[in-house]
Amino acid sequence: MKIRITVLEGDGIGPEIVGQALKVLKTVCEIGNIGLELDSQLLGGAAIDKTGAPLPAETIASCKASDAVLLGAVGGPRWDSLPSDIRPEKGLLGIRSELGLFANLRPARIFPALRDNSPLKPGIAEKGVDLLVVRELTGGIYFGRRGCEMVSGELSGFDEMRYSEHEIERIARVAFDSAQRRRKHVTCVDKANVLESSRLFRQTVARVAANEYPDIALQNMYIDNASMQLVNNPSQFDVIVTGNLFGDILSDEAAMLTGSIGMLPSASLGASGFGLYEPIHGSAPDIAGRGVANPLATILSVALMLKHTFGLPEYARAVEEAVEKSLQTLRTPDLLEAQERSLAGYISEAFGAKKTVIQAGTDEVGDYVVQELRTLLVR
Repeated sequence: MKIRITVLEGDGIGPEIVGQALKVLKTVCEIGNIGLELDSQLLGGAAIDKTGAPLPAETIASCKASDAVLLGAVGGPRWDSLPSDIRPEKGLLGIRSELGLFANLRPARIFPALRDNSPLKPGIAEKGVDLLVVRELTGGIYFGRRGCEMVSGELSGFDEMRYSEHEIERIARVAFDSAQRRRKHVTCVDKANVLESSRLFRQTVARVAANEYPDIALQNMYIDNASMQLVNNPSQFDVIVTGNLFGDILSDEAAMLTGSIGMLPSASLGASGFGLYEPIHGSAPDIAGRGVANPLATILSVALMLKHTFGLPEYARAVEEAVEKSLQTLRTPDLLEAQERSLAGYISEAFGAKKTVIQAGTDEVGDYVVQELRTLLVR
């Protein structure tokens, strides 16, 4: 077996966290006797600085010639003053569209070692968080008509939210297929009491469920209620399917329930199984170059790559287990700070039950995961 990966380090902490994820990927390929070819390209601010465009043609060509894409993070305040059509985020939206990546999978679960990090009350956190947000990625308000125009003598801005049946059908199938491998429950999140596009979204998801997935339980929920329920009772959710805007918001909220946004990976998939894999956090320019960035979300994104694109679930599980073992021993500053801020962490410390873990840098965490991975895979 041989795989070709396009590597997009991006901006800020991107090169640091991607470097650690590549250590893990190379270790898996070495142990599994998998040929690995890497091609590094530019995206976002780094591409703007060198080429004047956030998504160079060379990057698109490389991605299309690869089996998968590994991305760090894009953006930062140094590019905020640029026109909207050449900002770093435009490159991210562009590559998703160019590659036909319509389904964004964002799993969120509390690792047992990080239970005290969650901002949830201990009684809620103990019930567990293990859900998957399936977000439609190439339609909706982010890709609709937009602009500013003069109305009644003043500027008026507009953004169009539009969905077609085929767009909803394909994201619904991704959600239901995912639920069949999990706990067979899907929650469709929308604003069907107000928005016409949401009414079509809900109706289409229900039709796909009835015609193709009679064994999956389907629940409907408005976005405002879903936002509250994620905090009040997250254990009720298995798979959440929703549109681009609502999925963006809910997946970040779900991430914080787990204790740190630095732990959440994502997979953006097309129809053929091709995928772009990235952490959901930003480029964190304030800590770039300091060697303290948390690489675990990017490493877990490699696990998703191994599972979804390359059909290697045993290696994916090994990576996840190595990450879990690392959390029992050492953590980057963001994870330690999250524990100090949490109620459960405060209680544990007050009663002398706080576990001692070592503060570690980006490279140390990556090396530890690789060491644990070798132990797990080399019998």
